[in-house]
Amino acid sequence: MRKFKPIALFLLAGLVVQGCKKDNKTTGSTDSSGNQDDGIVVTTTGPVVAPTDASIAKTQGFWLDNWQAKTFTAPASQDATKPTGTIMASVSIDLTQVFTKVSPYLFGNNANPYIGQLNDPGFITNLTNLAPRIIRLPGGSLSDEYFWNAPKNTPAADVPAQLLDQNGNVDASKGYWYGQNTDTWTCSVDNYYSLLQQTASTGIITVNYGYARYGTSAHPDQVAAHLAAQWVRYDHGRTKFWEVGNECYGNWEAGYRIDQSKNKDGQPAIITGALYGQHFKVFADSMRKAAADVGATIKIGAVMEESNPAPSSEVSNWNAGVLSAAGNYPDFFIVHNYYTAYNQQSNVAQVLATPASVTSSMMDWMKTTATNGGVDTKPVALTEWNIQALGLKQQVSNIAGLHAVMTLGEIIRNQFGEASRWDLANGWDSGNDQGLFSRGDEGDITPAWTPRPAFYYLYYFQKFFGDRMVPSTVDQSADIKAYASSFSSGEAGVILVNTSNTDELTKITLKNFNPGDKYYYYTLNGGTDDPVNGFSRKVYVNGQGPTISNGGPANYASIVAYSAAISGGIRVTVPGYGAVFVVISNKK
Repeated sequence: MRKFKPIALFLLAGLVVQGCKKDNKTTGSTDSSGNQDDGIVVTTTGPVVAPTDASIAKTQGFWLDNWQAKTFTAPASQDATKPTGTIMASVSIDLTQVFTKVSPYLFGNNANPYIGQLNDPGFITNLTNLAPRIIRLPGGSLSDEYFWNAPKNTPAADVPAQLLDQNGNVDASKGYWYGQNTDTWTCSVDNYYSLLQQTASTGIITVNYGYARYGTSAHPDQVAAHLAAQWVRYDHGRTKFWEVGNECYGNWEAGYRIDQSKNKDGQPAIITGALYGQHFKVFADSMRKAAADVGATIKIGAVMEESNPAPSSEVSNWNAGVLSAAGNYPDFFIVHNYYTAYNQQSNVAQVLATPASVTSSMMDWMKTTATNGGVDTKPVALTEWNIQALGLKQQVSNIAGLHAVMTLGEIIRNQFGEASRWDLANGWDSGNDQGLFSRGDEGDITPAWTPRPAFYYLYYFQKFFGDRMVPSTVDQSADIKAYASSFSSGEAGVILVNTSNTDELTKITLKNFNPGDKYYYYTLNGGTDDPVNGFSRKVYVNGQGPTISNGGPANYASIVAYSAAISGGIRVTVPGYGAVFVVISNKK
């Protein structure tokens, strides 16, 4: 991990966070004694140096326009005994410099049209508590089959009766989706807007690009662009962020291959990046005109491939083709990533090895894409991310929560502008379920809209991560991953993830920080329900867990934090396959 040279004036304070692990449940005693930390607490008569904010990266751009200072409010807490023993990891946090401000749009999620009308009261409460800030719809491949203004079972007059697969055969899995369908099993456009309003979220909308390919009118690109523009008018300024299509380079998408005998404007059977770039300009012109008509300002993103070379199932040289035709027309680049190897039974180590390397290589490629294409570096939005490991219930596990924490940390470190996890709810599929909430289809007593373990990790991430990321280093251990931050109100925060199955006593030190009296923390870890593979479906928060076979504590929002005196230093026991979320108070 990169180390930063400290400036001359600094304050070094040792910090400790603790949880006593018992039967995979982390508990803390109410003893307030403070153990001395080998004399690491250092005082200084010099002032703490106010750090300078880093410049906004081009890959963040306008996504930071609505950045707001964050104030930490100390939670209700109970005193906990500091741990003793051999230090296994040492984390240093340098508040001398700010690496980056944190975009408010990095904690988003995806809705989709097949998970119901999204109006369950318990779900609304939990999602409001989670505060994703941005929610995408229609999301996924259905975007390219979605007609936002159509009533149920009322396809447009100029679409084929059936869509094709990559080989030119009728694809029975594809069909048309209708934004005005009010059946209970689906989500209508208006209920999506209601969800945004109830959860204080903004939207990011994916318009139907596939229609520009499979439409049978004389100018299907213009007709599809008009449909998108009409949505912009209907939206009337409620949504600023828009995407043209979803993963259009992939052979699984509607419009990847079309029936040329039905096409009237000479399009090729298989899509190319250049054709998408050409069509993108048509969409952007229509949508920007519509926004101007209603007095709104919008940003429009273009679909890009997140890696080079692309897999064999995707169009080669997609990005180069898009930019050769679209140039600087896109306001931002869109990428998706499902981190783990496709269709593989990845183990814990393989899952947790992906966040740092995959995120950094993806951003490197987006910068290279812009340079190679001769265009400006654009803000980057990761509008879908998750893991795709199969077979061991990886996606619904405590490990998925740890992966989510690490991925968010790497997304911030690599200066993405926006990110939306896939997705709010999906389908059980024997545990191969990427949904953050259950749909109640496990075949057991799990109620619909029960939060998965990842929910709890994402919840505490936002609570205990500040508005700026600051540098951190980890010594002595390769297992502990650290993501450090500062709050505008003066506190310091750090999230520690243990990628091993063994508890690790960890010491935290801070540079250029004037400590207050206490530090606060929550400890999260899995249960003992999968001792062989390590993919527990449970999560415990400060020792409190679920009352059913999966998920976490229902009272998560009222669980008190652990706290301890900063005097004597700060140490934490980070549980095996667990995380500790820490905020250190400052001297006011």
